[in-house]
Amino acid sequence: MRLNGKVAVITGAASGIGLAVAEDFAANGAKVVIADIAGDRAAETAKRITNNGGTAVGLAVDVTDREAVEALFKQTEVELGPVDILVNNAGISIDRGVRRITDEEWQRTIAINQTGVFLCSQAAATSMISRRTGRIINVSSRAWLGWFGQLAYSSSKGGVVSATRSLAIELAKYGITVNCLAPGLIDTPLLRREPQEVMDRLLRAQPMGSLGAANDVAWAARFFADPANNSVTGQVLYVCGGKSLYAQPSIN
Repeated sequence: MRLNGKVAVITGAASGIGLAVAEDFAANGAKVVIADIAGDRAAETAKRITNNGGTAVGLAVDVTDREAVEALFKQTEVELGPVDILVNNAGISIDRGVRRITDEEWQRTIAINQTGVFLCSQAAATSMISRRTGRIINVSSRAWLGWFGQLAYSSSKGGVVSATRSLAIELAKYGITVNCLAPGLIDTPLLRREPQEVMDRLLRAQPMGSLGAANDVAWAARFFADPANNSVTGQVLYVCGGKSLYAQPSIN
């Protein structure tokens, strides 16, 4: 159990990729915090992990709220100990092209997807620096390379990649690694909102011809979180079935 005893905070962990990461980390010995805007679902998820023999607590958090984020890390330390691993996974996707997206939609996407990474990373780094160890794992998206009709989402995820690289440089001297995951088409409730016609065209453009699983991303996150993985930092790992190797199809 390579993560035995490590304290991991995972945002957006009540469903989808975050849930898969939380379950994987707990199964490998980590003590996990299910941090989610949906506090009830976070508590339910933590209870299920605990019933399966893991260690977990569920805490409500709005990652765009500095006071809420600071309270999350304080409560984590009280209940489980100082954070060793942070997975910045909370995010939203709004499908709007440049002519349709509103100011509110743009600002909300940037606030959750990008500012949330900043606030949580700042809080985690403050704790990790004093102990000269830690792992920060940011969940971006293959869409950071550009995606039709997702100006705000792609922009926010590009910012996550840039933040990862800058944080990796700044925190390296403290023994803290910072890396980034870039999932492609992953079978999650968020993706399943797409119309079937769009899904069919997306799948035809996939080199492997299928959706990835949330567990694929969880495995990649565990690779970055492994305490033996001391020298890999500032990297982007694509979990996209090869889709990052060439351009997307035109989808109207």
